[in-house]
Amino acid sequence: MTPGKKIPIFVDGVVLNGPQTDVKAGEKFVEEVCRLIMEEVVLKATDVNEKVCEWQPPEQLRQLLDLEMRDTGESQDKLLKLCQDVIHFSVKTNHPRFFNQLYAGLDYYSLAARIITEALNPSIYTYEVSPVFLLVEEAVLKKMIECVGWKEGDGIFNPGGSVSNMCAMNLARYRHCPDIKEKGLSGLPRLILFTSAECHYSMKKAASFLGIGTQNVYFVETDGRGKMIPEDLEKQIWQARQEGAVPFLVCATSGTTVLGAFDPLDEIAEVCERHGLWLHVDASWGGSALVSRKHRWLLHGIHRADSVAWNPHKMLMAGIQCSALLVKDKSDLLKKCYSAKATYLFQQDKFYDVSYDTGDKSIQCSRRPDAFKFWMTWKALGTSGLEERVNRAFALSRYVHSCVCVCVCVSPQGRQESPPVRSPGTGYEEQ
Repeated sequence: MTPGKKIPIFVDGVVLNGPQTDVKAGEKFVEEVCRLIMEEVVLKATDVNEKVCEWQPPEQLRQLLDLEMRDTGESQDKLLKLCQDVIHFSVKTNHPRFFNQLYAGLDYYSLAARIITEALNPSIYTYEVSPVFLLVEEAVLKKMIECVGWKEGDGIFNPGGSVSNMCAMNLARYRHCPDIKEKGLSGLPRLILFTSAECHYSMKKAASFLGIGTQNVYFVETDGRGKMIPEDLEKQIWQARQEGAVPFLVCATSGTTVLGAFDPLDEIAEVCERHGLWLHVDASWGGSALVSRKHRWLLHGIHRADSVAWNPHKMLMAGIQCSALLVKDKSDLLKKCYSAKATYLFQQDKFYDVSYDTGDKSIQCSRRPDAFKFWMTWKALGTSGLEERVNRAFALSRYVHSCVCVCVCVSPQGRQESPPVRSPGTGYEEQ
């Protein structure tokens, strides 16, 4: 046998110690795709002369793209052409003319962080397989908890605000009747939750998914600015009790999807405390105002909430998806609610502090290190840089609103007057 030459190991006709892929070709392909991303995505991100989207109807786009998977693999050149086509026909969400009410733009530091995590392909359920990213998540959650105004708390990153809202709803129900985890729904009374008529649709989806039922979601009236009316909330709580139902949760919203309204959290918290109800705040969009000294007053009273959903991938541009569920409770309620105590994964006799095995607090097993991209952005910009980003977003909204209202309104006497400038969601006017 030639020195250094491996003896092939065959099992079921498969060479186990042979190459699985052409390593050199794979490395070259990654290099070429990275160049393509830089040229066609990153370097063109701020070019207003580029199109936001090369729009095509579904049938035409299906013909332009080679979507079929075949028995044999494609050539490297064909794959690069496919990558180019994907970029060409996709919506450029980082384009200066991409106007979405919830997210837009390119954060270079977050993008770099995402490239790193995609290359490493980690899953953050235990410290032994993801030591760096679990410590990063811990640091980010601690800072976000401070922004909410809690001295301590708990939390977990989830794949989107809808999942964070659902997890909060389930957590509130578990706190109200912990036997549900083992005994299920059969012995429960009719549970009622309350939320704004302007709430995100994930509230109805969560109620359906959790077996609460969409008919048991009571929608509280809102005022002319889209904010929940606490008096109607109180009225509906009493009404539910008179029906023999059991209220257990109030979901307030900080930054509604359509109007950008911020519910009056302090007044809602008063109602919740009187009735012993869990208060969850869906601050998926508006939570980022907490980093702004100028605008955090919009969430006045959020420290009185039991849980908060906050998506840095929206106003803070951390990159989709980046969503945290923050919980005031520090008695391990998250873990008690969601833990399955899988002994093959979450052993208690490991060689390190197993409290860092946070995966059992999540409904997921495999979980992406979403906190890392937000951490990288926060490290690069600092809190002051994040604050500037939020202040700019609000200033842009005021500017656009003033343009839409344009300039003048005509009175019955024919006299032209400048209209008041209203800042969406803030509830105040300036002449």
